[in-house]
Amino acid sequence: MSSWSAHGGSSPTPEQPLPEGSGASPAPLEVPVDAAAPPGAAADPDRWAAGLQELLAERLAVGRPAGAGTPPSLLPPPLLPPALLPLPGGPGDDALRDQVAPVPGDDDALAAAALLVPTSGSTGAPRLVALGAGAVAASARGGETLLGGPAHWLLALPLAHVAGWNVLARGAVAGTAPTALPPGRPFTAAAFTAAARRVRRRAGAGAARTALVPTQLVRLLEDQDATTALADLDAVLLGGAAAAPALLARAAAAGVRVVTTYGATETCGGCVYDGVPLPGARVRLSGDRVVLGGDVLARGYVGSAPFAPDAVGVRWVETADAGVLEDDPAAPGGRRLRVLGRLDDVVVTGGEKVAPAAVEAVLADVVGVAEVLVVGVPDERWGAAVVAVVRASPSAPPALEDLRAAAAAALGRAAAPRALVLVEDLPRRALGKPDRRAAAALARRERGAPSAPESPGVAPAGSGDAGALPEEAGGEDASGEEAGGREAGGREAGGGPAPAGG
Repeated sequence: MSSWSAHGGSSPTPEQPLPEGSGASPAPLEVPVDAAAPPGAAADPDRWAAGLQELLAERLAVGRPAGAGTPPSLLPPPLLPPALLPLPGGPGDDALRDQVAPVPGDDDALAAAALLVPTSGSTGAPRLVALGAGAVAASARGGETLLGGPAHWLLALPLAHVAGWNVLARGAVAGTAPTALPPGRPFTAAAFTAAARRVRRRAGAGAARTALVPTQLVRLLEDQDATTALADLDAVLLGGAAAAPALLARAAAAGVRVVTTYGATETCGGCVYDGVPLPGARVRLSGDRVVLGGDVLARGYVGSAPFAPDAVGVRWVETADAGVLEDDPAAPGGRRLRVLGRLDDVVVTGGEKVAPAAVEAVLADVVGVAEVLVVGVPDERWGAAVVAVVRASPSAPPALEDLRAAAAAALGRAAAPRALVLVEDLPRRALGKPDRRAAAALARRERGAPSAPESPGVAPAGSGDAGALPEEAGGEDASGEEAGGREAGGREAGGGPAPAGG
């Protein structure tokens, strides 16, 4: 039983226990973001983003001494600026405030926090995560190391969640001014193209990068000007949801350098780039479950005990995802993490298990498919029927027969969808992530199937029955990208190699 760190060592600012007698921490500083951004932010988004980056830089003590040179993770709370609490507007703001209000002033996680951000809600109700300055800085510096140095960054993600703040953190540690899309406005190819050209000009001969979710990349690759602007950037980090191999191939063919990221709110966002953990981050497996840890890990959840270190001082959080560590001599440390999908997204049909993520990867390559979610609906004969919920490409929608043939050829007849539901857009959650539960409910309604308990494990399906592949079984497994976390307990398990130097 071992954990894997592809680079060995620690980041420059690892999280440390608070000093004894730290005292009470100041109340968080509420920061209106996204739709709640102040008037004028949309007119000058770069200036607005620069102000927020400066607030974050103060908490990371980037570019200035912190308490006579003491790292921010070692400062007692009275010397720390209050943690930032981003509020995007709407009724959800009060729910976030309510998580902080009853917490004692000497709460360890809150006292050491630089940033308070909610989990995405993919594994339950969102919880506020207390990210310490050391973890945020370790994430930003680790990414900088793997990507080849500092860069100018384009903020194209909302700031209600960790991914957007990660972009600002990277700029803060690099000492570069951010470029941003107008906050609270719909994401469009035209707005992105204009901002991408600005960041490219600002960077000059230096590196210019951005971070996106797959939905954004799909839309941008459908626009020639946006595709050209993407290809002019040095790297596009892609995370927040699983990316179909067909999408990555399209991007590569267009000259876009995509770096896939995997992580959780609890790990300051993506802590694994193209299957390789950042310097200071660690990966292990507990059975099939991916467990993440190291310097990038949050202090804990607001109002709960901080994540406790193991016997050798490393703190961990369990994800809801299954994965494998595959040998790869070309990778630092000799291995890469491959995320197989969410452990709870399995649908059993006819006694067989089918992984939605695997089916989605195949169907995304079928002509006429722009985006797809595979779910399962209750079915009297099969227990659950596999259904494809598809946003069609602008040319023409796919035929169910083509989807079935592709899935059956690649994965076996059990994986062939029995129904196809065409939608103008996939249901989505935070950061534009496809919402599998909502897609399942939609598919049930289209198919006229009885309601099922809300469980991401049995994902229902949709419209129009499939024709005849003889007596098949069906079923479903699934996939996700940003891991919902829970604190890892006890022993390490599974098959990671010993930490590797690099």
